[in-house]
Formats: sequence, structure tokens, C-alpha cells
Amino acid sequence: MDSPEILSLYAQLNKVPKGTVVTYGSLAKMIGKPGGARWVGYVLKNLPEETKLPWHRVINSQGKISLPGERGEVQKRRLKKENVEFTNDRVRLKAYHWNP
Repeated sequence: MDSPEILSLYAQLNKVPKGTVVTYGSLAKMIGKPGGARWVGYVLKNLPEETKLPWHRVINSQGKISLPGERGEVQKRRLKKENVEFTNDRVRLKAYHWNP
């Protein structure tokens, strides 16, 4: 059974619109857990493969994908499919960052 914090994270993540991104830190702040960027990363890392949550819309505060290897490539492909543009492997946060 997931904790209320984790369920809150899932609910907020599910609200991130297509074509936008959110940082680990801002997502943590949105659920009342400032300074919880690493915690968000840990929770997302442990999502099941078949999840329908838009985990791919979460990037680091530098506008980069933090995931190594194939999973990072999958994330980049998914974001590009949603028309999120990359310049030198970075997303322009001013253009794509979701801030409800």
C-alpha cells in the first residue's frame, strides 16, 4: 500500500500536461515536500514498467534528463513526441516548465 505522500505525488504527476515538463524539485514542492527532489526521483525510479503515469515529463533543474542509458532515451523520445524541444540535450525550462 502506497503512503499518502506517494499517492499525492502520483496525483500531481498525473496533472502535468502533455508538451510540458516539471522538475523533481518543483514536483516535490507542489505536494508540500520542499527539498524532496531526491525522494521524488526515488519514488519514480520504482514505478512499475507498465505505469500509465507520465514519469517522462519529470526532468532535473538544469533541464536535463537524469536517467542513464535506454530509459533516458525512452524519456527523450516520449518528450519529443509531445513536441518538447531539446537544445544540446536540454529542455528550455522557461518555455516548457509547467507551473500550475
